[in-house]
Amino acid sequence: MTEPSSSPPDRGRPRDQGLGPRAAVALVFTSSAAVLVVEIVSLRLLAPYLGLTLETSTMVIGVALTAIAAGSWMGGRVADAVNPRRLIGPSLGLSGAVVALTPAVLRTTAEWAPVALFLIASLTILVPGALLSAVTPIVTKLRLTSLAETGTVVGRLSGVGTLGAILGTVLTGFVLVSRFPVSGILIGLGVLLVLGSALVEWRTRGWTGVPALTVVLVAAGLAATVAPGGCDEETKYHCARVVTDPDRESGRTLLLDGVRNSYVDLDDPTYLKFMYVRAIASVVDTAFPEGRSLTAYHVGGGGLTFPRYLAATRPGTRSLVSEIDSGVVRVNRERLGLGPQRGIDVRTEDARLGLRRLDTGSRDLVVGDAFGGVSVPWHLTTTEALTDIRRVLTEDGLYVANLIDYGALAFARAEVATIGATFDHVALLGEPADIGLDPGAGDRGGNLVVLASDRPVDLTAVQKALDTRDTGWRISEGDTLASWIGDAPRLTDDYAPVDQLLEPYSPR
Repeated sequence: MTEPSSSPPDRGRPRDQGLGPRAAVALVFTSSAAVLVVEIVSLRLLAPYLGLTLETSTMVIGVALTAIAAGSWMGGRVADAVNPRRLIGPSLGLSGAVVALTPAVLRTTAEWAPVALFLIASLTILVPGALLSAVTPIVTKLRLTSLAETGTVVGRLSGVGTLGAILGTVLTGFVLVSRFPVSGILIGLGVLLVLGSALVEWRTRGWTGVPALTVVLVAAGLAATVAPGGCDEETKYHCARVVTDPDRESGRTLLLDGVRNSYVDLDDPTYLKFMYVRAIASVVDTAFPEGRSLTAYHVGGGGLTFPRYLAATRPGTRSLVSEIDSGVVRVNRERLGLGPQRGIDVRTEDARLGLRRLDTGSRDLVVGDAFGGVSVPWHLTTTEALTDIRRVLTEDGLYVANLIDYGALAFARAEVATIGATFDHVALLGEPADIGLDPGAGDRGGNLVVLASDRPVDLTAVQKALDTRDTGWRISEGDTLASWIGDAPRLTDDYAPVDQLLEPYSPR
């Protein structure tokens, strides 16, 4: 008779890994949410330097996904080689320190080493993203106590991580960005991550390493307060600054994400500095009898230069402005002297939605001047959007829009082609070389102004007004304009690659 063999006393029993199910859920949920907060806020932090374009968004999303993939892979491998309990605290703490340092690092790099900005920006997303993403496989390793529950543990923590990412996205987009500056969001998140690191270290290994991380965090906070690149106001969409004109005491320039957006003379709203605004004024002053009050709709507000001009030159004019950024509206009131001026009604809304609410045939004039960074919001350029603009205009109404493009002017050609397919009469204003009137000079690019209507406009009178304002601009129409447009595509809601058509500004 043989003696039965004995099994190890702990076989089949859950091992005490020092991490309960609630703590595991909290760690995975929080770290996953933090990754998405970093991703969205980093996009806004980079906008003043790289522009708020599809390419910038794609870069940030790509780097964030790389960080998630790399962190998950490396976290799992390291958790198999090292005691997982030793990894969670450092992962949270180091990521918190990097996140808190991000505003200072990026702004300092943009000021002193702009060539390295892309690399540094990638690292400030990649490093904390990877460290935070490593938390999920590390926690999963700690919670796997037997093969029988592998599916349950992995599935539960994967679901929790996804829910955390959803919360991080929604919380940032709908709450944090509208209430706090981006630097404050990142520093605050860094504080929370370091505090989480301290708590984990205290529960597992005492306070080892926490004091050093805390010092780094404090230094990050102090550095961020003195880092260059600050804004007068960080709005939902922009870094906004107002700069006084050194040559004109009452002149103010509104910069959004470092780009000159508007010029406003606080004492004289009829003073128009930007050339394209002079061109728009020349068209409107010619197309409508002098002094006649208008019912106008403005796609985009900025500094409200043209609504102010209409109020001053055409008493009784009613201008409705759709400006998507409430912070820009606030800057107008607090820094650009916009009081309760009669005739200017500013609504915080997307212009495409604002158009839908306007009655058919209710507007004499529609002015298009909306930009997000260096890109025209694509959904305002399409046949469907232009059809809505035509709908709200009266029979003799006028649409006039500011376009910006460089190089081959592919976007400008496509947009004019789209407008030409919508309205009966179209003309283009700009530098002769840019609108096909001086082909030997080559394309230079910059601002162009397109006018469109279902009734003819006296272009000879418009040219005279342009000359009076010393613009140096000319007008292209008819066969010359058709030749300039060429085979440019028409933009639709289904196909409007505006970001790809636009060429960035390149100093010559």
